[in-house]
Amino acid sequence: MSEKIDRNLSLELIRATEAAALSTALVMGRGEIKSISQGAAQAMQTALRAVDVEGRIVIGEGQEGEAAYLYTGQAVGTGTGPKMDVAVRAIDGARLLAHGAPHAISIIALSEQDSLFKLPPGLRYMYKIVVGPEAKGAISLDKPADWNLANIAKAKHIDVREVTAAVLDRPRNQQLVREIRQAGARLHLISDGDIHAAMMAALPETGVDVLMGIGGANEAIVTACLLKCLDGEMVCRLYPHNIATRQDALAQGLTLNEIYGVNDLVKSDNVFVSITGVTDGERLEGVRYSEGNVHTHSIVMRSKSGTMRDVRARHRLDKLMRYSEIDFAGANNLTGAGVATR
Repeated sequence: MSEKIDRNLSLELIRATEAAALSTALVMGRGEIKSISQGAAQAMQTALRAVDVEGRIVIGEGQEGEAAYLYTGQAVGTGTGPKMDVAVRAIDGARLLAHGAPHAISIIALSEQDSLFKLPPGLRYMYKIVVGPEAKGAISLDKPADWNLANIAKAKHIDVREVTAAVLDRPRNQQLVREIRQAGARLHLISDGDIHAAMMAALPETGVDVLMGIGGANEAIVTACLLKCLDGEMVCRLYPHNIATRQDALAQGLTLNEIYGVNDLVKSDNVFVSITGVTDGERLEGVRYSEGNVHTHSIVMRSKSGTMRDVRARHRLDKLMRYSEIDFAGANNLTGAGVATR
């Protein structure tokens, strides 16, 4: 049955991720992680005021009282329009941006109300495996790394030695790193930003075939929104990072053996995602400056239609700053003396 063309909210969300990127790009390499995170969240929250949705933050920058902006449970949008769950990472890879390293992005996802998984209190990590459409059905958390890598290689018609696995470089992933090396696969250790790495694993010809290992649980839900749009697959399991967290989880009736897929974390088939590059990456260019202009590169996507758009924008800051309440020039994040606003 045909339907009337409705709003593609991802095209409206792009202004929020662009705002987060533009408000923080000038502090690249200055080491100011806290100001980057707060400045990006403030800019994104301000931009979301213009989006005609009745949104509620499900995955945010922290709990109320911990985060000043975009905290879990906060209402966003104009308050009119569809009721939506909202998942944000104003900057995924704040440390990357602070160090001037590649792959920092800004991302936001909207899904229909009550469709996003609500994490049990205190559980901050998940073990996850992420692949693109070619390797759907080829991964399992109940199998060792070498089995998964061999299956991915078979699904992609390549040798296991040609499979590249991205893993977050943390002590908790050291055993996995050893297993990947023993399996003969290529290894790409990342310091931060596993949402970006998951996107790379889900897209074709990026040089990354799979994301594996223990990373953020909030990031897993944002990743699930992304994979809904890209037709990728993820399997994940909650990972208690200490004894107290494990005991709390068991007291909540969890066995910690539950395996969650994309459809468990995002129950809606109508998901909207916008991603803007902040620092350069293989798939997204970071914010770039030229005389009088700032350039951004974004990807917007919708799961219902399967449409993905690359959006390259040129921004005239002299005009934007005349009327916008968003600090596009990043002046609020600049702590060094003598730094002028464009």
